[in-house]
Amino acid sequence: MMIALKNNFVTRRFRENKLKGSGGTIVKKLSLLMVGTLSLSAAHITDAQQPGKVYRIGYLQAASREQQLHLVKAFNEGMQELGYVEGRNITFEYRFAEGKSGRLTDLAAELIRLKVDLIVSGGTLATRAAQKATSTIPIVMGNSGDDPVAEGFVASLARPGGNITGLTSIATELSGKRLELIKETVPKVSRVAVLLNPGNPRSGPSLKQIEAASRVLGITLQSVAVRSPNDFESAFEAAAKGRADALIEIQDALFNSHRKMIVDLAAKNRLPAIYDRIEFVQAGGVMSYGTNISDLYRRAAIYVDKILKGAKPADLPVEQPVKFDLVINLKAAEQIRLTIPRSVLYQADKVIK
Repeated sequence: MMIALKNNFVTRRFRENKLKGSGGTIVKKLSLLMVGTLSLSAAHITDAQQPGKVYRIGYLQAASREQQLHLVKAFNEGMQELGYVEGRNITFEYRFAEGKSGRLTDLAAELIRLKVDLIVSGGTLATRAAQKATSTIPIVMGNSGDDPVAEGFVASLARPGGNITGLTSIATELSGKRLELIKETVPKVSRVAVLLNPGNPRSGPSLKQIEAASRVLGITLQSVAVRSPNDFESAFEAAAKGRADALIEIQDALFNSHRKMIVDLAAKNRLPAIYDRIEFVQAGGVMSYGTNISDLYRRAAIYVDKILKGAKPADLPVEQPVKFDLVINLKAAEQIRLTIPRSVLYQADKVIK
């Protein structure tokens, strides 16, 4: 059973302290981004712009179909709330790379051949593949990493300037905050294994954030690399040999596609672990801290609706989240004989029992 905890003074103080971080980096970024954040009110629309037209929407995702069903559901619910009914005024073309990012190029090209009216891309890799496939068909990012400007997807957050817009998450700069939470949850922790994919461009910046936090907290880090599903067992064996007291994961499509394997290995090795999204906790992980990804996909529907009604992606500001959730799985904690301090439980937005 999942219990939503009401926001209170402690939770608000927690969020304020976490967002201040090192030098107030996230606060400064959010202050700048709020200037260019689009106010997208979800007004109920009964019909699309052209009566009788059935729009074809492409949906491109690097992860597996099974692992992404909850995001598809969130997006579909958002579309339904805006008056879109599959088969009546809209159809969907879903393409999943099943964790094999090399397939994204072909899948994006396939969507172009189907002459979709718009592509919803899930994640940085999918957005990159869609961008390479077309410069004219609108692309709505359901969730695209940290910095779409640095990635070359948009000219600026306030004025994207091309055929891409949508939503992006803050993942890299939350990495250091997750290490702080591990320290607060396991005060005696001294060595933490960092699960990362060296082939992911995001891994480097995220690791730097974790290293900065580790120096302040007096924690020794051990990087354990995973490039394919065959590497998970050896990675956890390396963490055990390195006498890691806990584990922190750096977001990657491969990890998301194999999150059940990861949380099971963490439990097997009795490693308290913190992840970037709630799905890991729902799969049996101990805790997560990050953006509510399902909410991003639900809001992506608002962008799709506006574009189908004539708005240009170039003029629709990119939106970033301003709320981050701490989720704790008490049952998972009990399985590895970990007692979650009350001070941490009070900060949680959701607790799974």
